[in-house]
Amino acid sequence: MSEEFKRLGRKLIHKGRIIDYYQDEIKLPNGNEAIYDFIGHKGAAAMMAVREDGKILMVRQWRNAIEKYTLEIPAGGLNGIEEPTKEAAIRELKEETGYIAENVKFLQRIYTTVAFCNEGIDIYLATGLKKKEEQHLDEDEFVDVGAYSLEELVQMIYDGKIEDSKTICAIMTYKSLAADGKI
Repeated sequence: MSEEFKRLGRKLIHKGRIIDYYQDEIKLPNGNEAIYDFIGHKGAAAMMAVREDGKILMVRQWRNAIEKYTLEIPAGGLNGIEEPTKEAAIRELKEETGYIAENVKFLQRIYTTVAFCNEGIDIYLATGLKKKEEQHLDEDEFVDVGAYSLEELVQMIYDGKIEDSKTICAIMTYKSLAADGKI
């Protein structure tokens, strides 16, 4: 049996503000054909922002999809697929928290839901933070900013209080790199 999948076609079902929904016609390795749902996303960027005192900036905001507030690292969608993710992460940090960073370096890339969506999020680490101004939120954003120790955040993950995947990945990666002396 061949191990190749081949897309035979892609049909746009709905074009949204944030995502586009498609149905893909796929030729399977056994020769059969199937319809796969596909969500197209332009991508996103996030910032793991660590203050001089070691506390990590977090944002609390309402998430309609799960109908509750979440605690997350600052993040947002790209303005277009050509926008560099580092610039987007810097922009989101400034807009959501009012902070700018002297140092920004790439931490990791994650894909949020590989079964049906191509959303990739590049996560950056920001240090040398300076509070420059107030938040500049979008009209539909209501974000509270807080600062937490790494230990507090890890415990919140273990307690099920932090459920956002990009945030969990960023915190646990940062924890591991810090423990290994790589940060």
